[in-house]
Amino acid sequence: MRLFLRGDQMRSFARGIIFDLDDTLYLERDFVFSGFAAVGAWWQQRTGQADFAARCVRHFTEGVRGQIFDLALAETEGEADPSLVEQLVTIYREHQPSISLAPDAMRFLFNRRDEDFIGIITDGPVSTQRSKIKALGLEYKADLVLCTDAWGVAYRKPHPRAFEAVETASHLTASRLTYVADNPIKDFVTPRTRGWKTVQILRDERVHRCDPPSPMHQAQSRIVTFDELELVIGRLP
Repeated sequence: MRLFLRGDQMRSFARGIIFDLDDTLYLERDFVFSGFAAVGAWWQQRTGQADFAARCVRHFTEGVRGQIFDLALAETEGEADPSLVEQLVTIYREHQPSISLAPDAMRFLFNRRDEDFIGIITDGPVSTQRSKIKALGLEYKADLVLCTDAWGVAYRKPHPRAFEAVETASHLTASRLTYVADNPIKDFVTPRTRGWKTVQILRDERVHRCDPPSPMHQAQSRIVTFDELELVIGRLP
């Protein structure tokens, strides 16, 4: 299933606010630590060693990305068996996450206007992203959820397919749509090209900190909390 719609699909909306998921509606770091805890529990049951998750957290906080399990295994086993690394990655991706919406995101979604179309566009393994959506209760708060990997990784942002799907599902023109996300590398260039409004959320504890590669990759406005979002949307042309 590539998308789902909540409620009456023939309903009329005044505007659409579409969100990224990771580090936008919740802290991606919380999922990471939840995954490390799941891997650590499995490892302790297998080996009796209780500090594997703590090793992973330490490497993560030191800025390591992509090789955390390799390094933790090398420390505990003397080497990183590729098949074991793959097994740990599977446990990490498929665990039931212990995560919650950011308080400001919860406030915004709870107080949403009745005429708002609320959507989510997210990249990443489908089963993992759906587990996050379920853990956050977003299937009850969003009118549309799109996991782009269901179409294939080639359709991850900035590919336009998900944005086109939002326009079709919401029956809204581009000028009435706003995309709220965190990553200027991939999030804003396509909706800006299509005429959407764009807002970057800069959470203090976000995982990805990167500069936009071009002016069109930059969001039109930046906020640090969703408590600013209504005011910012109202000011954007």
